Amino acid sequence: MSKITLFWFRRDLRLDDNAGLYHALKEQQDVLPLFIFDTEILSKLDDTADPRVTFIYDTVSDLKMQLQKKTSDLLVRHGSPLEVLRALAAEHSIKAIYANHDYEPAARKRDEKVAAWAREQKIEFKTFKDQTLFEKDEILTDSGKPYTVYTPYKNKVLKTLDGFYLKSYPNELYESSFLKVRAAESMVSLQELGFVRTKIEFPPLELSTKMLKAYAKERDFPANSKGTSHLGLHLRFGTVSVRELAREGQKHSDVWLSELIWRDFFMQILWHYPQVETHSFRPEYDKIAWRRAPKDFQRWCDGQTGYPLVDAGMRELNATGYMHNRVRMVVASFLCKHLLIHWREGERYFAKKLLDYDLAANNGNWQWAAGSGCDAAPYFRIFNPSAQLDKFDPKGEYVKKWVPEWGTVRYPEPMVDHNEARGRCLQAFTQVLKK
Repeated sequence: MSKITLFWFRRDLRLDDNAGLYHALKEQQDVLPLFIFDTEILSKLDDTADPRVTFIYDTVSDLKMQLQKKTSDLLVRHGSPLEVLRALAAEHSIKAIYANHDYEPAARKRDEKVAAWAREQKIEFKTFKDQTLFEKDEILTDSGKPYTVYTPYKNKVLKTLDGFYLKSYPNELYESSFLKVRAAESMVSLQELGFVRTKIEFPPLELSTKMLKAYAKERDFPANSKGTSHLGLHLRFGTVSVRELAREGQKHSDVWLSELIWRDFFMQILWHYPQVETHSFRPEYDKIAWRRAPKDFQRWCDGQTGYPLVDAGMRELNATGYMHNRVRMVVASFLCKHLLIHWREGERYFAKKLLDYDLAANNGNWQWAAGSGCDAAPYFRIFNPSAQLDKFDPKGEYVKKWVPEWGTVRYPEPMVDHNEARGRCLQAFTQVLKK
């Protein structure tokens, strides 16, 4: 029996400019691509109509068709990754398994188990950097420590970022290395996975030069749907290469590029400080007397706070799986500072709802809003949601779209007074942080 090499797709659902796939095709023969619908991840999803599953399913289906046109195929399996790989090893003589790095704590544990099993089976397990520009220890301070403040991290990145880090991987040169398959396997159905198709529309994979050139000026205004790229979902699941996006940023928008660097920054924070997944980067923030207020939290979730910009953002999120980035900061600050509810509750709600949910970025940005993160807004910086509305949605276009009853008797009064809430927040924070 001839030996095969598996390429295991994870957060890199594309054939072009895929680092791990490139190395597999260049270094091996008879490369058979694999995708696993991980039951350990799917079992944690509350909604059988979770739109992210539909997006992944459709993307994987498209990958499968692309590979079939190349006379190969994509194996699609459903189960625990280690159990799936064990079963495949019983069916095939596997020489090596290639994949790309993943930086989340659960993914690291998964890969450690797979690596240990592969060693026992004399199977080579190789992983590569693909979803970031820089990772792990590639960008360190002059004293060799991880950066915990964004601006000096960004400055070091910009000094280091050259063509070597931005080059594309020419996978098309080695496509002859794909395993030739005579009869393609059928695809598992969404129903067999335990999910149903969502009706949410997904943003197209398009990057406008016009948008990039106007990005710095237009990105903060939520009524302008063309002011941002809406590529977060595609970055999250790797249907687009971050290197390609960074090259466009270098050409057209320093501010756009800096947002990609923020993404890398939070990923390296999660890598070096995995405890931030469940605890504040600054431990003293875990001692704050956060309120347990389920009814208040539910009003925030439902977009019924009486603050129009907050409510519009939450309703947009609930309806579409997306929220404008400026509004994300406002709603997060409102939950943590105005309602004095722990950032973890908001972070978990976003994790359930956001199409582009990414643990590192979601966690990092929520801790930034709460003031508990490594590079956070100071605790006394409290967004005034009314002032934010006046500044970034002055005509009320965004709010009117999502809160049509705004300005009528049907719209609720503010659930908290801004000045009173600000005073309560400052008191709770200073009791702990001034000790």
